[in-house]
Amino acid sequence: MHLLLPLLASVLFVCGLIFVKRVSRSAARPDGVGQVTLLFCVNMGSSALMSLLWLFDGPETYWLNFWQPAIVALLFMMGLLLTFTAVEVGDVSIATPVFGVKVVFVTCLLAFSSANGVPSSIWGAAILAATGIALIQWTGQHHPRRIGLTIALALGAACCYATFDLLVQRWSPDWGSTRFLPAVFVIVAALSLLALPWIRWRPVVSNNNWKLLVPAIILLACQAFCITIAVSVFGDAARLNVVYSLRGLWGVLLAYTAARIWGGDEADLSGKLLLMRLSGAGLLTLAVALAVLA
Repeated sequence: MHLLLPLLASVLFVCGLIFVKRVSRSAARPDGVGQVTLLFCVNMGSSALMSLLWLFDGPETYWLNFWQPAIVALLFMMGLLLTFTAVEVGDVSIATPVFGVKVVFVTCLLAFSSANGVPSSIWGAAILAATGIALIQWTGQHHPRRIGLTIALALGAACCYATFDLLVQRWSPDWGSTRFLPAVFVIVAALSLLALPWIRWRPVVSNNNWKLLVPAIILLACQAFCITIAVSVFGDAARLNVVYSLRGLWGVLLAYTAARIWGGDEADLSGKLLLMRLSGAGLLTLAVALAVLA
């Protein structure tokens, strides 16, 4: 049942990125919201949601180890910044499946850092997921100038979040989930305040961008809450991330649907290209089934 959390997070993540993509179209303009404003708002929303965990009982925290949530907070912010940049540069249907490489990174990190290693079935699921992601990317040649940069940024985000998950799984038991995660996001909020001089508040209100920004904040904050809680409480990072990699499937389907409704590059995909991307996403689904059945 705990795998339902990353499943929900995978849907929320893609829906949030669709709104981010629409907001980021105006990011480069002088009157646009801007990446800094977007990053600040999402960080504060996630921090506010995570702070609710303070209301629950937890073990005594050892603040001498405050460097642990500080490292995790930096990884979260770097991953989110790379994610937003990848979505602004390229298509959601390209960037989102590449984020799924995170499942391979997590599996490798767990294998190298654990005495027991990772079950072979999880390795198989991770490789199958990576194959599906590769299939999606090898067919995405309609933007050759941007696809390389999009993939590089998405891989950087996946690496940050994979390390984030590994450290959350390792350090949360000593702190307790209701203490470690709020400590992480208190630091995230504090670091975000440093960006206040560069935040553009006027475009958020004057151009009605808040109608897109508010759903993006809520969706991304809720998905961060779901996946982080799942890793912290249950610790099954490898299998959780295989299920979470389903966002590659939703990234193709929902991005295409949204582009058909509101406009976007994904709406121009040929039937053959869309079918190939869906085939790659189907391999991701098989990887999830293998991980769950294992």
